[in-house]
Amino acid sequence: MPLAGRWTLTRYLIEQRRRHPQASGELNALLLDVSLACKAIARTVATGALGNGLPAGGEVNVQGEVQQPLDLLANQTFLRMNEWNGHLAGMASEEMEAPHPIPAPYPRGKYLLVFDPLDGSSNIDVNASVGSIFSVLRAPDEAATGRTLCEADFLQPGTTQVAAGYALYGPATMLVLSVGHGVAGFTLDPTLGEFVLTQPDIRVPPATQEFAINTSNARFWEAPVKRYVDECLAGRSGPRDKDFNMRWIASLVAEAHRILMRGGVFLYPRDTRDAQKPGRLRLLYEANPIGFLIEQAGGRASTGRQPVLALAPQALHQRIGFVFGSADEVARIERYHHEPAPVPEATVSAPLFAARSLFRD
Repeated sequence: MPLAGRWTLTRYLIEQRRRHPQASGELNALLLDVSLACKAIARTVATGALGNGLPAGGEVNVQGEVQQPLDLLANQTFLRMNEWNGHLAGMASEEMEAPHPIPAPYPRGKYLLVFDPLDGSSNIDVNASVGSIFSVLRAPDEAATGRTLCEADFLQPGTTQVAAGYALYGPATMLVLSVGHGVAGFTLDPTLGEFVLTQPDIRVPPATQEFAINTSNARFWEAPVKRYVDECLAGRSGPRDKDFNMRWIASLVAEAHRILMRGGVFLYPRDTRDAQKPGRLRLLYEANPIGFLIEQAGGRASTGRQPVLALAPQALHQRIGFVFGSADEVARIERYHHEPAPVPEATVSAPLFAARSLFRD
């Protein structure tokens, strides 16, 4: 691997392409256009309330969420930067109900781009980190050559991803990317206007003492999740025999970046709030690209019950439970989902010696 800080994103992609002499270079060109969209969004996010010309917000998207003005602008930026280049057969976004076909004046290509244009936008008003998430898939041959694009073209398991990544708009703007050979991190050099390689080979430590979960939802958790969190909170006096720290940023990109940089486990599990929604995060736009990065970095990504990348998507905006991070911790959470639930002491069938017995303290 190259020395950190010496290679631009362009050079990195050229070196990756040399692994595949038969490659046409279209993927490289597509990823550079995606990175350009991320630069444009980073600049807009950085101006904050000083920015002018933002589109009106307040509408509800297909997810039932109120769109921020920057959600709409980021979505438009991704479309504008990528629809003309001839590398795509179509795009799909968290902010659009249906796939976006390539407009007729432009040529079609062999890839599909799916993205969450501005993850964590609810944090904008408190100036917390937000980001963009993207995934590249191969388009079916007939969709690349003229057939009308349809939703089914995008319903591919995460294992079929050609590339995935995210941009983080924080104190520094970063691009974290995998093209299937590990994970690399790039930092935007504002003097050059280029993403420069700063983390050549990101690896997730297999074990951790840090976890992230929204404990306000504890009353809705399934028993295996509650068991895991209770054991972490018990610290040295509990079955884990070590203390844990808990984190919660409420921005998936920021949570993923922390775990890629220093390890940890993130849980946004399936719960009992709404039987119609088996989870909160979107499979195609969030779980698959983040899961791809985590597994390329040696971690593990799961629904809590099974590997997330193996799931066959059923709908464009499908939601799932999502657990990812240090491999040992995610494997433990999966194991808890498959083990019989521990029998509470109070339900033991011997009445004299149960918690509510003659010998109760």
